[in-house]
Amino acid sequence: MNTTVFPDGFLWGGATAANQFEGAWNIDGKGPSTSDMFSGGNHTVSRRITRAIEEGVHYPSHEAIDFYHRFKEDIALFAEMGFKTFRFSINWTRIFPTGMELEPNEAGIKFYENVIDELRKYHIEPLVTISHYELPFALTEKFNGWAGRDVIDCYTRYAETLFKRFNGKVKYWLTFNEINVGTVPLGNYLSLGILNEGTTDFINQVDDPQLRFQALHHQFVASAKAVQIGHDINPNYKIGCMIAYMTTYPFTCNPDDVILAQEHGKMHNHFCADIQVRGKYPYYAKRYFSEHNIQVDMAEGDEQTLAQGTVDYYTFSYYMSNCVSADPNMETGSGNLMGGVRNPYLAASDWGWQIDPVGLRYTLNEIYARYELPMMVVENGLGAFDQVEDDGSINDSYRIDYLRAHIEQMAEAIKDGVELWGYTPWGCIDLVSASTGEMEKRYGFIYVDKDNNGQGSLARHKKSSFDWYQKVIASNGQSL
Repeated sequence: MNTTVFPDGFLWGGATAANQFEGAWNIDGKGPSTSDMFSGGNHTVSRRITRAIEEGVHYPSHEAIDFYHRFKEDIALFAEMGFKTFRFSINWTRIFPTGMELEPNEAGIKFYENVIDELRKYHIEPLVTISHYELPFALTEKFNGWAGRDVIDCYTRYAETLFKRFNGKVKYWLTFNEINVGTVPLGNYLSLGILNEGTTDFINQVDDPQLRFQALHHQFVASAKAVQIGHDINPNYKIGCMIAYMTTYPFTCNPDDVILAQEHGKMHNHFCADIQVRGKYPYYAKRYFSEHNIQVDMAEGDEQTLAQGTVDYYTFSYYMSNCVSADPNMETGSGNLMGGVRNPYLAASDWGWQIDPVGLRYTLNEIYARYELPMMVVENGLGAFDQVEDDGSINDSYRIDYLRAHIEQMAEAIKDGVELWGYTPWGCIDLVSASTGEMEKRYGFIYVDKDNNGQGSLARHKKSSFDWYQKVIASNGQSL
């Protein structure tokens, strides 16, 4: 297939999150974040949320894969693959341990300065997510996370610190990772830092939609303020949004299924981006809020802030698609953040996530038709069990097949007219799963010797996909 359409300067790379791969959770002044209070789990046992660190309990983020001490080794491997960009997040509590300090922790600033300088040494463009599921736990304890409006000022102080300290070294920023996760109950603690009374585990969180959407509003205001602050500091900054896109088809052509799929798309995929891109709450939110007894309290000036703090570009994660049915008796399966009715035309991963490369082309066109903003696919990949052979090799041909098919569909979307800037597959090096805490659900081009219980040497090994992706980048997507 001819995929020569990728533009010169296309940003090929990979993506990670601080809380899933850095480790060093309490070193050099770092405070505890919400992710540090997550126990391990797996795809059948939910992660627990503990209000204090419990002795003898495995907390995967505490060591993760120890990028903190191995960043030079890992970045050298990324450079060997030919990365043009590397998406990573900054751990908020490395900079402000409780989120409430007025002055940053210099040791935390220095760590990220070293990481950024190492990337720039190899001509790798940093793509920085300011907040990626690691709210300071002290803000959860004091304000119930983003439910408290005070957190806006904590965030903007943090964002301003980053914009100033890394001015001239970082161009591309994302304000919040997968901000729309706040539209579903799992987002309470994961995305919003809300820990309601009675919540003990990730899957079965106590949910108050009124509180959740109020917290989400506070994130919208914080994001808009950060965009304005960043542009004031450096007008050349490119500051974007990031959406967990949950592509949803009607299971049948029954009009009830079609309307259900449309409603799902509006509130879960478009709602947050409509506010961050267009600068105001969309028309359809009024009915949803009315039917769910939600009344968002807006302070004076919030609407103006949202209008003036719109983003420069749009990024999203895409792993799979689902179907929805108006028939309540239809069996549903698992998925990324949200399950759905199984599509009989699609295969599935080891974790039951349906594989739909054509859905990526469909999604790119849907988003671009709506906003006509430059776009990046900043998460995409296949979580799978990887077998290490006796000779140490890891033949992950299934991952190559998955990524190849999705890159082919990105090429088709570019031919359709979509303006696509970059592609950063998720977990370019094996890391801890956010939803389950597993290590054995692997995404990387680089294998890390560690198991679900935290045991292993942490040694890095190239998989077959490493050499394959190296050729993809070198050929700008022509050699798949």
